Amino acid sequence: MKKMVAILLVLALACTGVFAQGSSESAKGNTVKMGALIRNLNEQFVKDYADNLKKLAAEKGIELNLQDGQGDVARQLDQLNTLITQGYKYFVIIPQDTSVTEQMAQQIKAAGGGAAFSNIQPSVQALKVGKDFYLASSPELVAGQYQAQIVDEYFTKYPAKAPGKVLNTLYLEGQLGHPAQISREAGFVDELTKLGYTVNFVAKDTADWSPDKAQEKMDTWLAAHSGKFNLVVAQNDGMALGAVESLITNGLTKKDASDGTILTVPVLGIDATADALNSMDQNKLYATVLQDSVGQSTTAFDLVYIMATKGTAFGSTAWGLKPASVVISEAPANDAAVIGQCYLVPFKPITKANYKDLM
Repeated sequence: MKKMVAILLVLALACTGVFAQGSSESAKGNTVKMGALIRNLNEQFVKDYADNLKKLAAEKGIELNLQDGQGDVARQLDQLNTLITQGYKYFVIIPQDTSVTEQMAQQIKAAGGGAAFSNIQPSVQALKVGKDFYLASSPELVAGQYQAQIVDEYFTKYPAKAPGKVLNTLYLEGQLGHPAQISREAGFVDELTKLGYTVNFVAKDTADWSPDKAQEKMDTWLAAHSGKFNLVVAQNDGMALGAVESLITNGLTKKDASDGTILTVPVLGIDATADALNSMDQNKLYATVLQDSVGQSTTAFDLVYIMATKGTAFGSTAWGLKPASVVISEAPANDAAVIGQCYLVPFKPITKANYKDLM
């Protein structure tokens, strides 16, 4: 009898162990379910990001439920609630606003899941909700610094175009208050100041990442500031291309493109979209900075897939990247308590020397 009891006890413990393991590996034996909350598919970079998520999901054979927040915080929060009630626990999130990321993380944690926040930085508090909340993005300050370095290379080669190293700039910003809008400008101005330039904003305003709004804004500026600027900088390629079209429409072109552009002043963007690269190939857009939609989306996808299949992704390698180990000046990777949850996808300057590598 004692032997029989012992055998039954061993079997009971073994079964308990199996079921416990099954609960931690949420997708074991089942189709992996992944939610993707994307803030606004109207933007080209975000659309490219989402397209890569779909490609990766198809390759892995997982169930991806991708939602477009259409630029609305309340809509995105409703989408999160709906997906959680439908049994989704693991998420890739491009949040509409950093301020709601802690709330999102708390809801996901309560459901027993985790998330990779990407492209728009989460708050430090969001990552502190738990070890399976991650940043999979690029440090925005660096994008502005790379723009500044490209500008320096141009005006070092053509110093007569910026007498006294004075840059009279038309500057197109993204959504005001957006982390990229703040950090890209700071990186741009600070880096140029270190390089000995004076940056004067002849005009500066938001075009909300939109090519059409940027073109309209530029048309107004050109009427008011003709001949008073020597540089146009935009915080994304969409706005940069809107600026290019405005300059062409208003006749600010030249036949000699030996400086890399047919425009009378260089125009710079950020993202390295296909349209931007084509514009560079036509000697219109002067330069851009690669924000890697494939790199960011694959890093986020890998982290979420590992969570869904193994229970945690903490300490894992994603898209060949290891978690960061050294704090930087930009949140949330400026906090040592969460630096191990931050995966920093590098930006890359794109000029005439290397743009064809991306085409």
